[in-house]
Amino acid sequence: MRIFGHRNAIAAVRDLIEGTAELGVEYVSLYAFSTENWSRPEEEINALMELLVEAIVDEVPTMMKNNIRLVTVGDLSTLPEKCQSHLSWGKEETKNNTGLTVVLAISYSGRWEIVTAVKDIVKKVIAGDIKPEEIDQGVIADHLNTAGIPDPELLIRTSGEQRISNFMLWQLAYAELYFTEVLWPDFRKHDLHEAILAYQQRERRFGLTGAQIKSQS
Repeated sequence: MRIFGHRNAIAAVRDLIEGTAELGVEYVSLYAFSTENWSRPEEEINALMELLVEAIVDEVPTMMKNNIRLVTVGDLSTLPEKCQSHLSWGKEETKNNTGLTVVLAISYSGRWEIVTAVKDIVKKVIAGDIKPEEIDQGVIADHLNTAGIPDPELLIRTSGEQRISNFMLWQLAYAELYFTEVLWPDFRKHDLHEAILAYQQRERRFGLTGAQIKSQS
């Protein structure tokens, strides 16, 4: 039954990508598989990996047709070789597309990403490439998996869940959070439109007052 739900979720992914592309969104990130998900039953994991390969093969031609680029974040080295191969193929095929960028987070978690970035920075400090006093938010951001990708402006959490589940902990610092009771496999364009409308009605202040924001507009 769980695998059936995962397969149905492909339709939600397809609808979301199509909907965001139509709205002119430049980046959409999908949390496909977390580092914690490796603790799930082996049968489910294997089925998910096969489903991932199947989805890439099916969707890349459509992405090419619609000028959509595929990128990934996460520890891809932990994936089965077949998944790594197909992901590499999909990214290579779409790398020159200039429309919507789909960021697929797989074998990913926010804490893992931050720990990995810290280790990379420490290595550079030891090597003398970076001075400790030079480490700032920009340096940290440049060492995250998402380097070069804008921070999310809106996080949509489906299925009535009200947590961020270790997703892009650094990048979500100023994102707007939107929660819906709609189950992910049932999420469609009209649900996306509702989330966007709710987002547009909010005032994004980034630590400033409402008056300051108005004076800048």
